[in-house]
Amino acid sequence: MGGHHARHAAPETARMRRIALLVIAPIAALTVLAMIWLWPTGSIAQSEQAGGAGELEGQVVAIDRETCPEELADDVNGCGTAEVRVTGGAEEGTRLKTLLPNGAGAPRIAEGDDVVLIETTGPDGEAFSIVDHQRATGLWVVAAAFALALLAFGRWRGLTALAGLAVTFALLVFFVVPAILAGEPPLLVAIVGSAAVVLTVLYLTHGFALSTTVAVLGTLVSLVLTGLLSAAAVAGLHLTGVTDDISTAVGAVHSVNMEGLLLAGIVIGALGVLDDVTVTQAATVTELARANPSYGFRRLYRAGSRVGRSHIASVVNTIVLAYAGSSLPLLILIVANNDSLGGVVTDQVIAQEVVRSVVATLGLIAAVPVTTALAALSARRTGVSPAGPTLGA
Repeated sequence: MGGHHARHAAPETARMRRIALLVIAPIAALTVLAMIWLWPTGSIAQSEQAGGAGELEGQVVAIDRETCPEELADDVNGCGTAEVRVTGGAEEGTRLKTLLPNGAGAPRIAEGDDVVLIETTGPDGEAFSIVDHQRATGLWVVAAAFALALLAFGRWRGLTALAGLAVTFALLVFFVVPAILAGEPPLLVAIVGSAAVVLTVLYLTHGFALSTTVAVLGTLVSLVLTGLLSAAAVAGLHLTGVTDDISTAVGAVHSVNMEGLLLAGIVIGALGVLDDVTVTQAATVTELARANPSYGFRRLYRAGSRVGRSHIASVVNTIVLAYAGSSLPLLILIVANNDSLGGVVTDQVIAQEVVRSVVATLGLIAAVPVTTALAALSARRTGVSPAGPTLGA
């Protein structure tokens, strides 16, 4: 009997895979065409570098401290000068003298530190200032530790996860950001870029399985819904996307539509949690169908939805804390300067984070029933069971 079931299981699975391919192929083709249409031109690099001060890398070889003539408001290194030997570029080996850096955010330096300097031109001619520490080596060490831990624990799956991470980073750096800088609609660019991430990373990480296809479809539907909801919320609340010096500079220097950039950020931020929810739902329903061959569509959907509700309840807190943590300094500043709770919540900075959290959560909530229904339907169509195909109720 087991052999008889196996002979019938393959055609059913192959048929569903063909159907899944017929659904995914047009979406993938449309995504590729959209990327080609939105792909930035080669003139963007000049606008990215416009107005930037020249940077040099160097090493602090000596510090000459002096008594300050008056107390400094933001004393970090005290008064005096530092001698820095340039370690890269055309001026390698040159020794420069610069004032010790002070002020809010200034780096605390010592002899032997690898630092970054900027060159500025003023009334007295060219001058150099230490603005930061070099972190390339430290970041490579952290990245190597991350990769080794992932490979040691995840093995082959960890390797595919690293490959997926590389694809995501490449799409963001070489498509999404340059396309937005080129003047393309940020929301459209974010949706197309996110669709490309989903179509490549999910299949790369989880394989070309039916449950992966279900997760891809659920994620794409939820992404589009998230984009529409974010557009409605941003327009309805009159959010501009300009809340600090960085966003002001991006809008002014690079002529980026900051309202659109806010929408793009909401969509891309939601994607990181969406694919987790959809993959989990698709895998959960598939395992439920295998463990309970007698379950039909309704019972699979209800059981999967119960798991999804628990997942959403925990993820909501994760989203809120992630957005609150990223904007904690601004939150502290606003609360300290405003005694009214209503005034704090309705301030544009906080309102923007509220919209991010709420819209991302609504997208997640929509992802659960959509993905669960698709997974239950495909599981019954394929007749998933440990022994072979079964007929769904």
